[in-house]
Amino acid sequence: MYAAATESLIKQAREIKEEELQRFCGRICKLLHTKDASGETVDSFQRLNLIVSATKYARELPSDLVKKLQTVLRSSSCPEQLQVLSSSIIRESFPPSVHSLCSDLSQDSRTFSYVASVVLSQAGNKEDVMPLCHHLLKSLESRLSDGLISKHALPILSKMIAVYPEILTDDQVNLVSRKLVDWLRYASMQQGASMSSGGFFSGPRTRQPAPLMEVDGVVTGDFFTVLCVGQSYTEDQWMNMYTFSMFKSWLLTYDADGTTNAESVKTSNMGSSSLLALLKRAQVIQSQHQDDRSEMDSSVMSMVSATSSSSRLLSPKERLREKAFEYCQRLIEQSDRKALKRMDTELQKACIIESVSIIDIICGEDPSYVYRAFPCIKALYSRLNGDFAYARALLPIAQFYLNHSETAAVDSEAVFCQLFSHCPTEQFNEPMLAFEFVQFCLLNSSVLQDRVANYRQSFPNLLKFLAWNSSGLIAEFVELLPSLVAPDTAIELLHTILDLPCLAAALDLQHRSACYQASDRTNWDQQGVKVAASLDAFRQPSYRGLFLYILRPEAGTGDTIDRLKRLHEILADMAESPRVIQCAQVVPVLLHVYFNTVTQKADEKMMNQLLLVLLERSSLLYNIKTFNAEVQKVFSTHLQTLCKLHPPLIVDQSREILDFASTPANIYSKEDFYTHVVWVIGEFLSVSYDPRCTVELITSFFEGLEAVLFEITQVRQSASPPSFSPRLITVLMTTLAKLATRSQDLIPRVSLFLSKMRTFARSGPVMACYSEEDTEEIITRAHELINLLKLPNVAQFVLAPSAGGDGPRWHRDTNASLPQAMRAVSGLLHRHSSFLPTTLYGTWWT
Repeated sequence: MYAAATESLIKQAREIKEEELQRFCGRICKLLHTKDASGETVDSFQRLNLIVSATKYARELPSDLVKKLQTVLRSSSCPEQLQVLSSSIIRESFPPSVHSLCSDLSQDSRTFSYVASVVLSQAGNKEDVMPLCHHLLKSLESRLSDGLISKHALPILSKMIAVYPEILTDDQVNLVSRKLVDWLRYASMQQGASMSSGGFFSGPRTRQPAPLMEVDGVVTGDFFTVLCVGQSYTEDQWMNMYTFSMFKSWLLTYDADGTTNAESVKTSNMGSSSLLALLKRAQVIQSQHQDDRSEMDSSVMSMVSATSSSSRLLSPKERLREKAFEYCQRLIEQSDRKALKRMDTELQKACIIESVSIIDIICGEDPSYVYRAFPCIKALYSRLNGDFAYARALLPIAQFYLNHSETAAVDSEAVFCQLFSHCPTEQFNEPMLAFEFVQFCLLNSSVLQDRVANYRQSFPNLLKFLAWNSSGLIAEFVELLPSLVAPDTAIELLHTILDLPCLAAALDLQHRSACYQASDRTNWDQQGVKVAASLDAFRQPSYRGLFLYILRPEAGTGDTIDRLKRLHEILADMAESPRVIQCAQVVPVLLHVYFNTVTQKADEKMMNQLLLVLLERSSLLYNIKTFNAEVQKVFSTHLQTLCKLHPPLIVDQSREILDFASTPANIYSKEDFYTHVVWVIGEFLSVSYDPRCTVELITSFFEGLEAVLFEITQVRQSASPPSFSPRLITVLMTTLAKLATRSQDLIPRVSLFLSKMRTFARSGPVMACYSEEDTEEIITRAHELINLLKLPNVAQFVLAPSAGGDGPRWHRDTNASLPQAMRAVSGLLHRHSSFLPTTLYGTWWT
């Protein structure tokens, strides 16, 4: 969030009136008319930039001011600060300035880059940027004396083709490809010349160019790459760096045939790691004196010695692929050197990631490269395997194996075992690795399900990324979770999702335990009394089995643990941890995704297992504020779905359901879920759904629910007010009435019981707790049920219609049986005034 002072300035900028803005613009015009570049002008530009940037919509500026701003933008003699501010103001303002700026594009590199940023931000279609594109291509073809326009052309061209991939023709693609080959492969091997004072008694003199160095300090003996180190760089060396940074996007945009791959550009990773590393180097090392030789002139000897006759016969795009492949192989070789500086070590990691990705793309375009690439990639994997500092580099290597191992007949099982087993376990607290790892799984989920045996078995490891980085990865895991659901692991996956907050707490303890040794009790106690107690338990051998299970790397060790309640007690002190609370908020979302997925392909056996898990885990959850209630709401929703998909579940699991429904304690700890269990009993415990539904089974359920309702509705003057909602009472009454209509010997019992509900509703404790509307609802429902039960056949029809009774046709089509039956029932009740007709309720209400 912004500071208070900044918030105040932004608010003032948003609320400025149009008249005041016009007056302010007039003052700026006067300042620009005097051609004064003082601090007042800069301050006014900064204020105007804040005003036009503070709102979502573009602010309209006077036309004369826009023209003056364009003049400042295109004037190479203006201070750079004013050019930067002018560019920002024009980008945020209205109307667009695309056509006027493209009429006469400057040859100055700095001015051209600022103008291009405005054109690309305000362009509405491809035609708006065509003049800019032609100017760029013309600058690439020409031999400019300053050589600077080309260096700024590649980043602009890269952004342009990312937005408008079809803007280049085949001839233009070939032209750029030839230039990229020259810059990528034939850059000079000497450092850029720098100026030296020459000592006290001599004037300035030019220092002789020094050779480039490798990252380990050895003189470079092969061609130039981004891993060659120097104090300053020549123009063609800078072009080499820019070319490598944009090369992946170029390959993804234009395939081997020169056709446009627009969709690939939108969905692919654009290689930001290498680009950021290169820009970081550009900020640290400043180029002193630029060599005025063109890229072709500076590398003629290299071309003669390095280019074979067969290479010259290749098309521009094929030749570019060949040189890029050689370049990436050299980068992989250079990455094996021991870097003297930490910054160069990070650059090596970025270059490995980018090089392997580029080789993967090249092999995808031309499979003949696969056999040349595999020895290099295999050696690289052997070198990096086990070094967690290079964990991110394993992902493009795994992508390469996934794409090309079948072509090369290479076994890739060991690569994926290492990837899924060890990386999440050791690097779960690395946010960038977590994001890239999950993105890798999303991109290849269908292939991983079919070809990688341990992919679905590794969900306990994958969920560690989510447990530690809940807020940043929830959208990705919502998309990824369906691919992890398998028949043999679906139940264990459900338990693991429910235990996700426990996993977050255990990972937190594991991380803290690794940071603080047991002997360092002072630092340990500084974590807080509660956390220290949990850390102590984490290190006790008696609890080792519990934590080993919750931190297991793969599935297959059982659905859940018998001592789960004990684990919740051990981790009780961690329940208030922000990481645990944030993780708990993710669980209901994942549960909805899980049930929506599993119910589409679950068989009868799995549905029975799911129902048992719902009954068991409804009272066995980590005690976090609102967590239990949110999870039970999800259980309630999907309990109805399961029973609607497979109504015989009620009979299949009759013993467990009856035990759950006959326990009044379940009302007070999970009322919403208990209410839904009672409702599904009344809805689906019927011979019309399952012929095994006998009178004895109906009677046993009736007696269990009758006992519960009797216990919670006992009227005692000393009794405390009820802690449950009136809805529970009405659901229990209606379910008992439904069961009685299916075993009519029970009708006198339920009628007698219902006749006593008025006394309950009018008792002192109930009246003190419930509103008048609530008590009337209970009394009215009891009265309606009594009237219906006087006509058992009618009651059975109304309270338990056939399975198709909830379809639209039964309520809209006058020829259907339900409307006619309802009219007949209404007429019957009206003729029997002693029945006191009232509104008839359906089988469910909210």
